[in-house]
Amino acid sequence: MAIRQLSPETVNRIAAGEVIERPASVVKELVENALDAGATAVEIVAVGGGLSMLRITDNGHGMGREDLALAVERHATSKLNDDDLFNICTLGFRGEALPSIGSIGRLAISSRLRVGEASQGYGLVVDCGAKSAISPAGLNAGTIVEVRELFSATPARLKFMRSERAETQAIVEIVKRIAMAHPCVAFELVTDDKAPLRFPAQAPGAEGRLQRLARIMGREFLDDALPIERMRGPYQVSGFAALPTLHRNDAGQQFLFVNRRPVRDKLLLGAIRAAYGDLVPKGRHPVFALFVDVPTDTVDVNVHPAKAEVRFREGGEIRALVINAVRNALEAAGHRASVYGGQQTLDTLARGLATSGTGAASSSWLPPAHPAFAPAGFGEAMQAPFAGLIQPSADASAGDVAPSPEQLDRPLGAARAQLHETYIVAQTRTSVIIVDQHAAHERLVYERMKAALSEGGVKRQGLLIPEIVTLEPHEVSALEDAASELAELGLALEAFGADAVAVRETPAMLGQTDVQALVKDLAADITADRGKTALKSRLEAVASRMACHGSVRAGRRLAPAEMNALLREMEATPFSGQCNHGRPTYVELKLSDIERLFGRRG
Repeated sequence: MAIRQLSPETVNRIAAGEVIERPASVVKELVENALDAGATAVEIVAVGGGLSMLRITDNGHGMGREDLALAVERHATSKLNDDDLFNICTLGFRGEALPSIGSIGRLAISSRLRVGEASQGYGLVVDCGAKSAISPAGLNAGTIVEVRELFSATPARLKFMRSERAETQAIVEIVKRIAMAHPCVAFELVTDDKAPLRFPAQAPGAEGRLQRLARIMGREFLDDALPIERMRGPYQVSGFAALPTLHRNDAGQQFLFVNRRPVRDKLLLGAIRAAYGDLVPKGRHPVFALFVDVPTDTVDVNVHPAKAEVRFREGGEIRALVINAVRNALEAAGHRASVYGGQQTLDTLARGLATSGTGAASSSWLPPAHPAFAPAGFGEAMQAPFAGLIQPSADASAGDVAPSPEQLDRPLGAARAQLHETYIVAQTRTSVIIVDQHAAHERLVYERMKAALSEGGVKRQGLLIPEIVTLEPHEVSALEDAASELAELGLALEAFGADAVAVRETPAMLGQTDVQALVKDLAADITADRGKTALKSRLEAVASRMACHGSVRAGRRLAPAEMNALLREMEATPFSGQCNHGRPTYVELKLSDIERLFGRRG
């Protein structure tokens, strides 16, 4: 078959197929054009999921007659300097998107230069590739782009569209992401839904950015967001990352931007996962909005047709920068845990009061605790939350001794009681704090072990008589293979026949521990994970298991001095706000909220 040149209309439709996947793709291209034009206010209108009509209105610098004519031609753009495709300083390519859109629908553009009231506006129409003559148009300075009957020239593509509601939601997500990257710009999205989505312009700076993010990511993020700000040479990362105890079962609350362009980048996502490390449980996802800024000639934004992926010239430098920035912010947060845990506890109590009508103890109204925020055993202990008022169940009390002012001023306050031999109740000047003693101490022991590992190894204590632990032969083999790793963590053992090991030394910081249970748990973990993870991850997993065995167990009665010592160590230990499984080690109930719960405050 002879080779022939494709018609311009066909070429445009092929290009449209590369970048215009759905109405949301059109919105992305046109809103980015508006931002490149210096707009400070953008309105988006979408009807029928954007398939019936899309209109983007901006107050940017606009286009004159000649530029408008060129804007709908292929390979014409105002966004490249010296034809350098590797030094792109703008978000989109107006000369590429517009002809592609005009080839598969009805495109109408009106624009007026921002050069004074006497300037004239102009408009044109591109109907499935057919261009009209340019004519005068009346409008304010800026540009209005309207797209109707999208994909009417390629009806086969319509079969791949989802429902109007799904297409509308995709547009909402695109607008949200762009709005996050441009907090100083006002956005309004009008859809078939009754209430428009409005994002007022925010003041420049970190606070304005956080307020914009909070409108999109929610109040929980606002309360638990940690500021990220770090530079390394010409590279910078900024934004906010949530405390580790605020995590989700999917990645829907993870936002990444490179030079203010929304991206999904494997290198950056991997760096953030490495920064959170063991602070977030397996299968859960941290929450963040991070902005990476690099010189435009050090990043390639054209590796993906929709520019959803990028390639860095110095990927290793960027990765190290992100890891250090996020990790330092998490360490600086110290013992902080998500405020959501305390609020959820108050909400649960409030629902109970509303249901009972009297505040009497009731267990039927308590919903199951949220797995991300309920401390281990918390649900069982709270099944009768007011029973303690009738039959006091405190196992230890510090109430006979007045707390010192210095203790009340501490972040975690003064210990006042131990309930159910599991929970420490502490008091600050403005709140009540409930600590899960086992979860908290488990994290403390784990952090000590990690610190000891980084300094050369965990100190050991020898056993007077070696402990013989009977195991399955394959478990003995797995422990033998991991013997050097275990020795670094202070556990010295060797095979004792085919179906047992002899333990001669244990980590000193664990004190008296159940060696049989510890070794059997380690054998099960190492066997299940054999060869699947890197050495560092395996060491951390083993250290976590050891810490669990070496921590203060639920059911152990603590003296007041021990409770206060635990609180002080938590305050001094990074990441002590969550246990080794990602759950919070304490919840804080603000006194003002408790008073409001009981009607003492409006």
